[in-house]
Amino acid sequence: MSRRSWPFLLGGLLVALLLAGVVSNYASSHPDGLDSSLLKGCTVNAEGEITGGSCPAQQARHHELADSPLADYGVRGVSNGFLSTGLSGVLGVLITFALGGGLFWLTRRRGTPSGTGDAADEPAARPAGVR
Repeated sequence: MSRRSWPFLLGGLLVALLLAGVVSNYASSHPDGLDSSLLKGCTVNAEGEITGGSCPAQQARHHELADSPLADYGVRGVSNGFLSTGLSGVLGVLITFALGGGLFWLTRRRGTPSGTGDAADEPAARPAGVR
């Protein structure tokens, strides 16, 4: 990576951390389109619990990772909701950045040592009769 790329990369990381750590707390708490469509046909009380009717949301089950440290857009053990959501977002960005950077580093094209006989090191073959 060139030296000119580092400020752009770090600037992008900083913006992502700011968005994940602060702005994520101001995201809408209302159900998104999928949640809303799954509740069609049911009656829901003020707490969001299904009280009657028939809808696909009644078939919902807890996810296997529901007890993980970063489940439900928060960090388990952090009682302050604002801090928990922000910290969860920041950890998510850092984990994603580390995994993406690690995969990029592993798959980037490395130069081959000289004298290996690699076809890329050989001069291009000329057609017959061309000098």
